Amino acid sequence: MSESPKTIRFFSGENIPLEMHKVRIVQKLFLPPIEERLTAVRRAGFNTFLLNTREVYLDMLTDSGTNAMSDMQLGAMMQADDAYAGSQSFERMQKAIEDVFGKRLILPVHQGRAAENILAQSFVKPGNVIPMNYHFTTTLAHIQVNGGKVVELVHDNALQIKSDNPFKGNMDIAKLRAALAKEGKNVPFIRMEASTNLIGGQPFSLANLRDVAKVAREHKIPLVLDASLIGENAYFIKLREKEFRNTSVADILSEMCEQADIVYFSSRKVSSSRGGAICTNRTDLFDHMKALVPLYEGFLTYGGMSVREIEAMAVGLHETTDESVIGQSPSFIAYLVERLEKLGVPVVTPAGGLGCHVDAMGFLPHVPQTEYPAGALAAAFYLISGVRGMERGTVSSIRDENGNDVLADVELLRLAFPRRVFTLSQVKYVEDRLHWLYTKRHLVGGLRFVEEPPVLRFFMGRMEATSDWPEKLVKAFRADFGDSL
Repeated sequence: MSESPKTIRFFSGENIPLEMHKVRIVQKLFLPPIEERLTAVRRAGFNTFLLNTREVYLDMLTDSGTNAMSDMQLGAMMQADDAYAGSQSFERMQKAIEDVFGKRLILPVHQGRAAENILAQSFVKPGNVIPMNYHFTTTLAHIQVNGGKVVELVHDNALQIKSDNPFKGNMDIAKLRAALAKEGKNVPFIRMEASTNLIGGQPFSLANLRDVAKVAREHKIPLVLDASLIGENAYFIKLREKEFRNTSVADILSEMCEQADIVYFSSRKVSSSRGGAICTNRTDLFDHMKALVPLYEGFLTYGGMSVREIEAMAVGLHETTDESVIGQSPSFIAYLVERLEKLGVPVVTPAGGLGCHVDAMGFLPHVPQTEYPAGALAAAFYLISGVRGMERGTVSSIRDENGNDVLADVELLRLAFPRRVFTLSQVKYVEDRLHWLYTKRHLVGGLRFVEEPPVLRFFMGRMEATSDWPEKLVKAFRADFGDSL
């Protein structure tokens, strides 16, 4: 595990992450017996999204809206100005965005995909092509709904599961130049995602972002930055990019945003609150988008958000620049990744942001990709542990015009680490149960759809097991663990 300049060393020699916070409010968790978990996962159609939290022990589905809020955020919510228009709460959020992101023109929205809707409707026309380092599910859906398509321009080795490349989220500049030479004026904007969610929360370097911005300026094309996980990306830049080892996270984050014409984010991620925003310093781009906010979201000074959440966002954005806050999840993720690697469990390396990503095709090589190995692994892991992760593979992909699955580049089980939520003993429980499942991996089979929505099917689709493998897994669990939960 790479050491932060502020790593605390233990006399024992152990290398473990140390929490820089204390817990003052707790929430009861549930761990039902495995037989009840089998009933639950069947009822949910083997889709972890459709489980109830009473059926879940550790909820590692996502970090979106599940991060722990600070005492300062909760206190700020009490000063909210409940005005429909011209709210003082919005002014405080506006100042925080300008302080942290350096953008003065703000369009508030209720969450990140709402920002993507505004951006896509404003700029994407049928036949347009949007170059990006890698797509996100909702980004792709909004672009396609408006008639556009994406072209992913990561380096060839970005999709390697095991790697020592510290910045697998970098955009390949040669590929970008080739795409712009081919598409010409058919490109409304270039998008960079910090950090690339679907390939393991992998960051890009600031040097790469500068290069992308330079090419964008040469072609007079706006550069759009998805800043939902920008704090973690800035932290990795400080940790891994030699030039910035002695630069503050706040200054790195500010320069990242300076490279972009438009920055948008989900505050459910970046500021441990709810809501989102689009921000820019370009009046022409702002004016092109702002009429859609009252149509889809709410007035320009609340954008569909509760003003209490706006107050929490303002505080949370400043906290995102605090290394002890933003470094907590990456340090826990790196700890788990290292432990699993030593046990032979196939995981994405180097450890990224957002979560620990398990390579489902390496874990279940006997399950064909057409039977959704990442979805099967997510269901199997919930079954034997009560831990709810998320499938990030072909279930999260789409079908082509002939109805065939567009197979995902990678099949991953994502175990998300919301900021300051889990304890180290809980992380060790995840390690233990995942290790056990790896020893019984031959028992896990595939899935097939029985109910499939036409768009974003991973949210609501239902599947069934292709054999009686869930029952065999339960039997093996009882044989090894007795009456343990």
